[in-house]
Amino acid sequence: MTQLTDIVHVNIPFSMLSQSFLDRFIRDRLNPEIGFDSQVLDTCPPSRMEEIAQHIREAGLAVTFHAPFIDLAPGSPDPKIRALTRQRFQQVIRLIPLFQPRSVVCHTGYDQRRYWPLRELWLQNSLETWVPIAEAIQSGGAVLMLENVYDQSPDEMIELFENLKDYGVGFCLDTGHQSAFSTASLNEWITSLEPYLGQLHLHDNFGDRDDHLALGTGRIDFPHLFERLGAMPRPQPIVTLEPHREEDLWPSLVYLEKQWPW
Repeated sequence: MTQLTDIVHVNIPFSMLSQSFLDRFIRDRLNPEIGFDSQVLDTCPPSRMEEIAQHIREAGLAVTFHAPFIDLAPGSPDPKIRALTRQRFQQVIRLIPLFQPRSVVCHTGYDQRRYWPLRELWLQNSLETWVPIAEAIQSGGAVLMLENVYDQSPDEMIELFENLKDYGVGFCLDTGHQSAFSTASLNEWITSLEPYLGQLHLHDNFGDRDDHLALGTGRIDFPHLFERLGAMPRPQPIVTLEPHREEDLWPSLVYLEKQWPW
């Protein structure tokens, strides 16, 4: 267990980390994946950000970031929506020197139910958003990871990665989102996007809702996933557990320890 907690990240909103969970993350040696939302980015004093970052640094914990995503649309046809989206990402980028994250996870915002008639425009707009963001993140010593959410298949994401490969952009495979929202199998996702796979978001569900359950308590075939991942020649991806309840964290770590492929 100790070895895994040295390697694995655990998601935590910045507000929860700041208000009540920092001491527990330090005590239990949990590497945080810090989630930022608009309220935190607009209202948290810089001195508090610096204080949290210093505690994490002194504890020797590794950090990843999750950028805000609610109501953001990097490929929106509305230029004002895209401008606000870029502004939110830039607020997160300004925190990179302070926290020194390994990666910054962002949602692409694509949903075929909304954007399929505008697919080419969405892709063009998205690339105009992501190129400077990826460059800035890379310059800060981190990697931009684009995560699947409502994407039906890897075909809806692969053009982004092909066009952003010069900026080191990676794929964050979210197992819960794949199970709940995708019509393509987990095998298809791994096979298609394996060259770009750089991070995992691990949580379980029964395929009908994004429940963020403990690993092994839903229907996702994690043994098969880890068998595939362990056979890949690529370096080990960053691994983040995403329980939404504290009581689901430790069972997930116990399960992961039994299945760990690397």
